[in-house]
Amino acid sequence: MASLATHLTASLFLFPLGIRRLLCSFSLYLNNPSIYRSRSWYFSEPKWKNLDFYTLIVVLPFASFSHIFFFFVFPGQSAYRFSFLQQSLVIFVFWALLILIILKESLDLSIVSENFVFIFAGIAFVIEFYLNGDGIVGLGGAAYGILGGLALFCAACCLYLSVRPSAFFADFLLSSGLVLKGTWVLQVGLSLYTDAFGLKGCSKISGVARTNGKSNVQCELEEDRLRGVALMNFLFVGHVTVVMITSFLLFGLLHCNRNLKCDESSGPLLAEIGSEGMLMRPLPEFEME
Repeated sequence: MASLATHLTASLFLFPLGIRRLLCSFSLYLNNPSIYRSRSWYFSEPKWKNLDFYTLIVVLPFASFSHIFFFFVFPGQSAYRFSFLQQSLVIFVFWALLILIILKESLDLSIVSENFVFIFAGIAFVIEFYLNGDGIVGLGGAAYGILGGLALFCAACCLYLSVRPSAFFADFLLSSGLVLKGTWVLQVGLSLYTDAFGLKGCSKISGVARTNGKSNVQCELEEDRLRGVALMNFLFVGHVTVVMITSFLLFGLLHCNRNLKCDESSGPLLAEIGSEGMLMRPLPEFEME
């Protein structure tokens, strides 16, 4: 069972991750659009700029094992406890994705191509889609359904990038999707797990309010439930609008100010950009004696 703390933690990781990916992909595209190729992760120098990546590698295993611990010690119905195990699996799959990325970058594994990493990422998002919000119905199920749709959207972007890594628009949609997941998961946590930001006429989701083994947002009237669904849909449209406007503003800001660009420190893309720059550098003119 999720909680506000779980949603807040996920938002704190997803939102900066999406923003950083937007900045790096925009920077590389603006440097040379003709040879742009998307990366599974954009590493930078110095090392502290990759703090988010190494933090995820350390934190995700603890988060996965903590859900397994809750599965064994948390009292309640089996379906309720099984949700902890499902969340642990999702976290573990994404942690395995990060391990694959760091092994590819550190050991320069030729057998692990960038296309394979994107395929693995797409599979991870598909797994998240199938296990997202499992056991939650009604108004809560509708909110989690949107979150699952975002996971499926990111999976489609990853699979497309595995075929066409030069598709900048697909990378842009993937990065924006991560930002949107970060904002929406926080919105779900506030709307479904708090009283202060809850929906009018509906109570928050709790471990004791269950119907036929399913969690549900208890609403006093059917009109309250319908109004809540409409409000969540309206809020999602607002989130999409704000994220898209923010993405375009970032692109314009990077286009006008080169000092804000995020430069990739290693990888084949940087080598291609460097070699391309050397080839296009004009030859010096020699004067005739």
